[in-house]
Amino acid sequence: MKSRPFKQVDVFTATAYRGNPLAVVIDGSDLDDATMQRFAQWTNLSETTFLLPPTEPTADYRVRIFTPGGELPFAGHPTIGTCHAWLQAGGKPKAAGRVVQQCGAGLVPLRREGERLAFAAPPLKRSAPSPSLLAKVAGALGLKAQQIIAAQVLDNGPVWFGLLVNDADACWRSRPTTARSRNWA
Repeated sequence: MKSRPFKQVDVFTATAYRGNPLAVVIDGSDLDDATMQRFAQWTNLSETTFLLPPTEPTADYRVRIFTPGGELPFAGHPTIGTCHAWLQAGGKPKAAGRVVQQCGAGLVPLRREGERLAFAAPPLKRSAPSPSLLAKVAGALGLKAQQIIAAQVLDNGPVWFGLLVNDADACWRSRPTTARSRNWA
């Protein structure tokens, strides 16, 4: 088995053990999807990323982002943490003050000012959920459909549901369960 260096990065903090942890595999170029998924499950962190050579000519590197449950096209703290790890591992940006990351959501430019990194997230896409999907979401949260006043599907990589419920107590009484949310798609 090939030795594969990886880092655990503490994102959004200058104080150890105070940020969002992220595992970054420095060279994932010969790993298949199933192996990346198993590695992400093994780290048991919210996200694990794999650095790869870019396939887009303007990108500095390519990244794949996995959660223990599947792959994401984009996520915020993995973008910052992966760029930090790439730079620490000797990555050289094509342009001064700027790093371009290629991910499943496309190209994400990062601004670099000394040690600080910043980026603009991919555009947010909004849509209305179908009635059947909304019913599944309500059921997974332990809510009745009539408690939901408005709903939108929000997508800029990970998909989120924005819900306006009829009162704050409905939120406090909701009991989300993974078992009830398995078949949303």
